[in-house]
Amino acid sequence: MINSVVIVGGGTAGWMSATYLKAAFGDRIDVTLVESDRVAAIGVGEATFSTVRHFFDYLGLDERDWMPHCSGSYKLGIRFENWREVGHHFYHPFERLRTSDGFNVADWWLQLSDRSESFDRSCYVTPYLCESRRSPRLLDGSLFAGGLDGSLGRSTLEEQRAQFPYAYHFDAGLLARFLTDYGTRRGVRHVVDDVVDVARDERGWISHVTTREHGELAGDLFIDCTGFRGLLINQTLEEPFVSFQDVLPNNRAVALRVPLDEEQRKDMRPYTTATAMEAGWIWTIPLFGRNGTGYVYSDEFATPEEAERTLREFAAPGQEDLEANHIRMRIGRNERSWVNNCVAIGLSSAFVEPLESTGIFFIQHGIEQLVKHFPDERWDPALAADYNQRVANVLDGVKEFLVLHYWAARRDDTPYWKETKVRPLPDGLAERLEVAASHLLDEQTIYQGYHGFEHYSWNTMLLGLGHEPRAARPALAHIDPTTARAELARIKADADRLVAALPSCYEYLASIN
Repeated sequence: MINSVVIVGGGTAGWMSATYLKAAFGDRIDVTLVESDRVAAIGVGEATFSTVRHFFDYLGLDERDWMPHCSGSYKLGIRFENWREVGHHFYHPFERLRTSDGFNVADWWLQLSDRSESFDRSCYVTPYLCESRRSPRLLDGSLFAGGLDGSLGRSTLEEQRAQFPYAYHFDAGLLARFLTDYGTRRGVRHVVDDVVDVARDERGWISHVTTREHGELAGDLFIDCTGFRGLLINQTLEEPFVSFQDVLPNNRAVALRVPLDEEQRKDMRPYTTATAMEAGWIWTIPLFGRNGTGYVYSDEFATPEEAERTLREFAAPGQEDLEANHIRMRIGRNERSWVNNCVAIGLSSAFVEPLESTGIFFIQHGIEQLVKHFPDERWDPALAADYNQRVANVLDGVKEFLVLHYWAARRDDTPYWKETKVRPLPDGLAERLEVAASHLLDEQTIYQGYHGFEHYSWNTMLLGLGHEPRAARPALAHIDPTTARAELARIKADADRLVAALPSCYEYLASIN
């Protein structure tokens, strides 16, 4: 039997892994987490997918249990500013497209629209809620989307059936602290110490790690949550790392924590903003009490000093006392994230850059799949092989989706944006773009491995960035559009009703804080 797991590294990845394993296996597995108090976590404020609710429900946590401890706020989608041209914006929401007569409303928008109103405002309710700063919940705690509320119980990403209408923003450091308390109370052994050596047995497998003050920590299975260092997976086991830098340009970031006054807090936005800049883009993540903001860029086109200056002018003019956190990002994935008796979770496994908020999703997917593929003393190689294929599929699919953003962005006014248009496309993406030039993509024509994004997301990015098919689907010319027009009108009516009924994001969050 595999009885003991040693997690090296804390932070969001380490503590999500530790608490999830305890929720899954209880006292049947001993979990030890060792982390140094001298190693700073990368997390600077996180945005997530809506599917993260599966994680919290699996642990038995209601959002009102943890959000007030983590400066938590709501994320209804991402607002993309200046990607098409300076002054233009659109929303990528957590909202599936409605259908009429067998075709989704985006198809009907292409057929019927006079283009006087944007695609996203014509086809989704979410942009109206975002611009009105609305909470997705009423003051009594009920969700605006009927039938989607309530606990999911011990469910996983693979069981996601409906599109939940929001995700979260939170302070990653505070979440790790919250999960530390949650995990240790449920039996996770917490060792605060420096790992000074990693020992291997005669097979080359990890036998134990040696700490400065607590001596040797032995285990059956080791989880590497040491971030970009990859202490176990890369430095010890020498697993090769596959870079994505040939297709994704950004390799650095600089972040600031920007405090807000009372009036700014009351204007809290329920969405992440991604603002295109000269050499990359800036994220703005509204937390309860402050903003997390950062400039993601390529050091081919800006120095760290230039990037920090740009970020300060954009997000915190006159606040020179705010400390900047400079981050060198390792973009890509390990050839294998599970090698021998070691599994890498989080940044030690892979990272593609913060665009589309995939970091927490990768952690959640990795630990869920580890539970599903958990080994016994036989160490069946087929379990590890299947795990590695699933992790690779997720990363390669997200890579394609992110490259789509840069390829489709109309910006070409700086050397950086010109460069994004001539970089090579990942295998398969060129073929998908050829399809998209004819008609909208569907579940059969997007990247086929599970990667967390549905076809509505691919079409939202293409249409939002100005890439429409050559013509609407010819079939629609032969269908009475009355029902479709009524559905498009219903979207606006639903949006008006919800804007009138829902409290502001700040008002609701203040009520639970």
